[in-house]
Amino acid sequence: MNGIIIVVIYLVAINAATFFVYGIDKWKARRSMWRIPEATLLGLAAIGGSIGAWLGMRVWRHKTMHKKFQLGIPLIIVAQTALIIWMTI
Repeated sequence: MNGIIIVVIYLVAINAATFFVYGIDKWKARRSMWRIPEATLLGLAAIGGSIGAWLGMRVWRHKTMHKKFQLGIPLIIVAQTALIIWMTI
């Protein structure tokens, strides 16, 4: 399989997973259940799920008041975009 196809499949999968993990954490928060650590949520964004994290924040209205997410997720998106641009030049 072509390397680009593998990367695209990975990015779709990690972003979908990250989106749903943010939703699960919001669901748990509403029920006062054990939560997913913030480091895990940010880590998922850092390993390629930044768009899923951003969408999860918007759709589920989750972590939108936390500065590390308000600033961190957009910064991760910018860094990943810059990396992709750099790799394609």
